[in-house]
Amino acid sequence: MEPSTERAVSKPLVYRKERKYALANTDLGWVETIVRSHPSMFCRPFPARYINNIYFDTPSFGNYNDNQVGSPLRHKFRIRWYGEQFGLIENPVLEIKIKKGCSGAKRHFPLSSILFEKGISNTDLRTVFAKSGLPLEIQESLKFLQPTLLNRYFRKYYLSANRKFRVTLDTQLRYTRIGSHQNYFMRIAKNDTDVVMEMKYDVDDDQEAGKVSSAFPFRLTKNSKYVNGVDHLDLW
Repeated sequence: MEPSTERAVSKPLVYRKERKYALANTDLGWVETIVRSHPSMFCRPFPARYINNIYFDTPSFGNYNDNQVGSPLRHKFRIRWYGEQFGLIENPVLEIKIKKGCSGAKRHFPLSSILFEKGISNTDLRTVFAKSGLPLEIQESLKFLQPTLLNRYFRKYYLSANRKFRVTLDTQLRYTRIGSHQNYFMRIAKNDTDVVMEMKYDVDDDQEAGKVSSAFPFRLTKNSKYVNGVDHLDLW
């Protein structure tokens, strides 16, 4: 049975904001202690998990360059799944991140299963797209893109008592080169010393978010895992 994208297409876009903290050479336990002792009373809403992404870009790395120059309107295409990185991926999702100014939204499209293993190519991924019943506009956009980066990290989740603010903590960052032809995943960059913290919330809660953010002893930073991966691997 082919996955249905009807629900994903019909949902209106919900724009949210993020505040990011790239914490270099930082102990995760220390960061968790600070989050748990925050006045907003953050708790763990569900278990931690591994996140895997395949990012797509134009042959000239247009999305990467748009991020670097701070273009006000940006689109980022990626396939995301959870758990094991290799093997039969049962529930992958095509995500399109839309960045408009300081806020962002996502569109989600369920995909057919992917046998993700050494030797996989862009042709195999396009076969998955073709079987997944994607809207024509998305299929057309994907024609101009190719896989550029595979990344993986371990994410822990926290939710404030009023359920307005979600904090995620990402560690065990892995970046791997993936291209259009057969891939054997030989070029890998690892980062086991940093913690990437993100606080996410609805646009309407931006003023309150300032108060929540000020209670963290961390400096706000600009951070993109896609840009970091491209830079670490010297892909551009």
